Amino acid sequence: MKKKATTEPELVRRERRRKKRKRVFSALAVMLYCFSTTALAAEDPIAVVNNLSDFIFGLVRAIGMILIGYGIVQIGLSLKSHDPSQRANGIMTVAGGIVVTFAKEILNTIAG
Repeated sequence: MKKKATTEPELVRRERRRKKRKRVFSALAVMLYCFSTTALAAEDPIAVVNNLSDFIFGLVRAIGMILIGYGIVQIGLSLKSHDPSQRANGIMTVAGGIVVTFAKEILNTIAG
């Protein structure tokens, strides 16, 4: 098999691609260096667990709010289209969103 001879424009394109890759990787390395943060351990391990718990419950609360909003939209659309099954689904979504939103308070009430 004969190897195809490369033309000058093809060599120029390859060199441009190499230079572009070098620039992209250099920029990536600089960004990783600039945006890295040092994680320091807390004095009290219980405080770390409490902070993580607060963060997770904050995410759960945000998901609950999104569910409530989606349920309200479903109820509004069902009223417009006169669809009782969609209305029931919307009401169930709102109820589930309320439970998810207040999950931390519910668990605190149950646990005492």
